Amino acid sequence: HLGFNTDASDLSDLVNTIEKEAPDLICFTGDIVDSEADDLIAAVPVLARLSAPLGKFAIFGNHDYKHTEQLAELLKAAGFRLLRNESSLIKRGNEAIAVAGLEDMLHGKPDPQAAVKNIPEGTFTLLLMHEPDYADRVEAYPFNLQLSGHSHGGQIRLPLLGALFTPYGSQKYIAGLYYTDVKKMPVYVNRGFGETYM
Repeated sequence: HLGFNTDASDLSDLVNTIEKEAPDLICFTGDIVDSEADDLIAAVPVLARLSAPLGKFAIFGNHDYKHTEQLAELLKAAGFRLLRNESSLIKRGNEAIAVAGLEDMLHGKPDPQAAVKNIPEGTFTLLLMHEPDYADRVEAYPFNLQLSGHSHGGQIRLPLLGALFTPYGSQKYIAGLYYTDVKKMPVYVNRGFGETYM
């Protein structure tokens, strides 16, 4: 949510933390900016510092749909592969996994069929989908794990009560690890970085 209480200097602290973890793969699950694509410009060099041997991937969240072409170019300049109803095959030696990314449920048109069409059968597939509750809609597809955001864990949480409010699309899966009812697909919901308007 760059642009609302969060700027490139805040992001720099986060990047330092990520770098210390030395991740193999980096995935951003949407709402890169809060509203305007221009809010990412100053952060491009900061995000470009991130490196991961298996790649850096991103999807759009519901806040990212103003000036999508500009935002896509800025993410590319930062070294991210933007996935919009598509996938990427990652190979290491004789093994491979797929990373699939869907359009946002609220402002885009998610198409799971398009996202999996080029993935070889039996390949472990990581799904990036902004709204976590969408997991229940994709159980028929060969996804093995879904990573999501959107909820901020409720943004405001109280002891014993938990999240006071979650937006549409994250009423069921709010923060942390869950499993879908039928397929038992793991769904991990990251609380994210920054905040937005309540």
